[in-house]
Amino acid sequence: MFIDEATLYIKSGKGGDGAVHFRREKYVPRGGPDGGDGGRGGDVILKVLPTLNTLTKFHHNQRYIAPDGERGGKNNCTGHSAEDLIIHIPPGTVIYNNETGEIIADMVNLDQDLTLCRGGRGGRGNARFANSRDQAPRVAERGEPGLEIIIKLELKLLADVGIIGIPNAGKSTLLAAVTKARPKIADYPFTTIEPNLGVARLDNETTMVLADIPGLIEGAHQGMGLGFEFLRHIQRTRVLIHLLDGLSKNPILDYVQINTELSLFDPELSKKPQVVAVNKMDLSEVQEQWIKFEMDFKKKGISIFPISAATGSNLKSLLYKVAELLSNTPIVFHELKIPVYHPMSDPRVYEIKRLSNGWRIIGESIERAAAMTYWENDESIRRFQRILETLGIDKDLRKAGVKDGEIVMIGDYELEWKD
Repeated sequence: MFIDEATLYIKSGKGGDGAVHFRREKYVPRGGPDGGDGGRGGDVILKVLPTLNTLTKFHHNQRYIAPDGERGGKNNCTGHSAEDLIIHIPPGTVIYNNETGEIIADMVNLDQDLTLCRGGRGGRGNARFANSRDQAPRVAERGEPGLEIIIKLELKLLADVGIIGIPNAGKSTLLAAVTKARPKIADYPFTTIEPNLGVARLDNETTMVLADIPGLIEGAHQGMGLGFEFLRHIQRTRVLIHLLDGLSKNPILDYVQINTELSLFDPELSKKPQVVAVNKMDLSEVQEQWIKFEMDFKKKGISIFPISAATGSNLKSLLYKVAELLSNTPIVFHELKIPVYHPMSDPRVYEIKRLSNGWRIIGESIERAAAMTYWENDESIRRFQRILETLGIDKDLRKAGVKDGEIVMIGDYELEWKD
């Protein structure tokens, strides 16, 4: 099954905890603190892999969590930093913030990568807290928590040429005739329910990637039929082969209808170069109507190619015309320069909420500080109290009316307020 959308939960690795340790050696009675820092948590990196062309693998796995850094050791040994988690995606993938809908990046270039979430830094060991006033600190930091985000991936097929037309015009047959692709082919509408890709080789120096786009009907821009599920794939192509059904009662009406749907979905689509071809010329009834078709389109200033996808008639001429248009149509990438995802809010901002059973403090910096605190250590608790005072939370809680003995929740932690 072709999957062109996926929603993923992404989380970078937590930093390793800093160590509390003191040097203990014979003949060194006062060795001092030597607890090392924790290692850095792993980043989550999205990387374009040219050989991928679907998002199928994300249909089975939607959670990607990078490994955590290792804990610091004695003798000032820093814990090992974690390996980065690299997630391979196909070219043409757009990444959205699933919560806000904003575009994070448009991954179109080969080997392009995006550091989506940075791993948490390692917590500092007690050796880092030694100073002239406190030469034997028993305080250290836990590792910084990793960042997390839910993203939406949307794949827009990357192809040079899109084959468009009404259902059952012969698009899949044409693709199979000019490439080695083997799409499903049958004589009924909507045989193609997913885009198919194939590579056509004209000579040793000229190749082109073609995409057989599922048939469009009136109202497709509003999602009718197969609708905008596949209209988006046309956006990436540079040239369109507009295939008309020679057995149609009114090919001009079909031509106008399809172009109208393209314009309503995206006005830029109507500006793409098109090569118009009438298919099924191997049939006698189509041959009888050919002169009329040609005259009707000529009146509108449109040249058309008579072809037969079934027999291969005139396909070489069609492809060379397409190749000529491709050579004069530049590749345009709409890439967003966003190398790293960053939250938009100020991390120092916090909010105090009154609850039925106490208080809750919400804020990125204070929640991270709470997660990095060794709550079983008195010195670490006093250090956290100083952070509350520095950010002004202590003062604001008092103004809000916090009372002795009430519960104050910060992140996953419940603290008892004492004056």
